[in-house]
Parts: sequence; structure tokens; C-alpha cells
Amino acid sequence: MSAAPSAITAAGAAPRRRLKSRARKTILSIHVSASVALVGATASVLVLALRAGAADRGADAHALYTAIETLAFALAIPFSMISLATGITLGLGTHWGVLRHRWVAAKLGLQIAIILTGALAVGPLTASLADAAAAPGALELGAARWQMPLAGALNLGFALTAVGLSVFKPKGRLRG
Repeated sequence: MSAAPSAITAAGAAPRRRLKSRARKTILSIHVSASVALVGATASVLVLALRAGAADRGADAHALYTAIETLAFALAIPFSMISLATGITLGLGTHWGVLRHRWVAAKLGLQIAIILTGALAVGPLTASLADAAAAPGALELGAARWQMPLAGALNLGFALTAVGLSVFKPKGRLRG
């Protein structure tokens, strides 16, 4: 007599549910699209921040910082959240797991770093620089004008590293 499949594994936990092929491919397509779009949005923020930092007129800098705010809220934040949500969904619904392989955990950490850099650096810096650029004597923005490109470059580096991890999938497990 053969044993019936048990709903409980040897470790006592319910077996993991895997995404069906069509659902996995759909979520993966959304994840890759959002992640690639995030790279583009992040690169755009960096280019605008460099141009704003080098602006000769306060009005030009103000317009560029305002464009960065629009870009962040319209594209970067939504794509970050979509990428995070679909990445976690894929981790939970596939054999890769969320915290099973080092490359997946590293991508999660990088995505969280992008979100935190945006929330704690890019957002507040953009708002204060836009206000300062609109004021008289706006060319006195000082070193703060170069903090924005630094934050943008960090986020772009994080996003490109995540892309590299997705392509190369370096070996190594966090747990069995």
C-alpha cells in the first residue's frame, strides 16, 4: 500500500505553493518591466540632478528640481513599489525563495536601499533645493546641489547591480 501524499512535510510545515507557469511568467514580465523602467527613471533623475547642479540661473535649477520631483512621484516610486511587490511574490511563489539564495536576498536589500535613498535623501533634498533655487540668491546653493547627483548615482548603482544579479545569479545559499 502506498502512502498518500501528506499536507505536512517532514519538517512539519505545509508545503510551499508554487506559481503556475502562466502566472509566474506574467509576474516575471511585470517585475522585469518595472525594474528596467526604474533604471531609466533613476538615470533620468541623475541626469536632471547633474544639470540642476551646474545651472547658472536659479530659475533653471528650480525647473529641473521640480522636474525631478515629478519624475520621482510619477515614475520612480511606483516602479520601485511594483518591483518590490513582484519580486517578493516571485520569491514566495518559486523555488528561489525570498531569503534562500544570496542573490535574491541581495536584490531585496538593494530594492529597499533604493526606496530608502529616495525617501530619506532624494525626496527631501529635491524639495529643499527646489525651494532654495526659487529664492533670491539661488546660486548660493553650495555643496547641497551636488548631494542630489550623489544620491541619484547611488540609486542607479543599486538598480544596475540588481540587474546584474538577476542575469548572473551567483551561487550561494543563505539556508537550506
